[in-house]
Amino acid sequence: MDQSAMIRNDDTLAPEAPPRIDVYGAVHKGLRAFMFDTLTRVGRADPSDPAQLDEALAQARALLSICGEHLHHENAFVHAAIEARRPGAARLTIDDHAEHEQSIAALSREVGTLAAAPPARRDAAMHRFYLRLARFVAENLEHMEVEETHNTAVLHDAYADEEIGAMLHALVTSIPPASSAVFHRWMYAATTHEELAGMLGAMRAQAPAPVFDAEVARARDVLPPRDWAKLARALALPAGAAVLEPW
Repeated sequence: MDQSAMIRNDDTLAPEAPPRIDVYGAVHKGLRAFMFDTLTRVGRADPSDPAQLDEALAQARALLSICGEHLHHENAFVHAAIEARRPGAARLTIDDHAEHEQSIAALSREVGTLAAAPPARRDAAMHRFYLRLARFVAENLEHMEVEETHNTAVLHDAYADEEIGAMLHALVTSIPPASSAVFHRWMYAATTHEELAGMLGAMRAQAPAPVFDAEVARARDVLPPRDWAKLARALALPAGAAVLEPW
């Protein structure tokens, strides 16, 4: 008997279901990139170089501010949605957020203290801040993994994609433009080509042309030339001087 006739027409041959909406993926990639870059910048900053120290502390302030905004967005929209239909299911990450708020406040105070520290005390103070920032980053990495696995599964079980999409739209449109620019800068630098092309393609269909053009310019600013050329091709944009280099 032909072995092909023995193959069962079951789920192993069925096409994969279309991917569900992921409310965490792109923004968490951006936050991880922002955290890693900031931690590296703080770690290599020379406390005796005022300009380099100021740049590192300014980026640390920006990171802490964005992290604070991000957890408030998740509290107001994502956690609220989970708790509305699965009470208690977001408790772990809600509790984490309360701890992260305290950490952000403490680290922000430490940035101010460090900026005002006399030169003789900056080396030790900078190293302490680096270690505490590293711990904050490590805690966030574990926290985001729980959100991307457990919380996402709960959302997908409790809501249809149309509902999740409406919630995500409400969240995104609540973000002030200045904060949105920071989120997008790091998301564009950290996501795959397919993810970024999808984000900008959706934006082109929904946003006014000047907004789309500004986001394209932001993407071009942060992408390496090869990645920009791929994106320009995918979106039928003028690639300008960006040229794919041979392997």
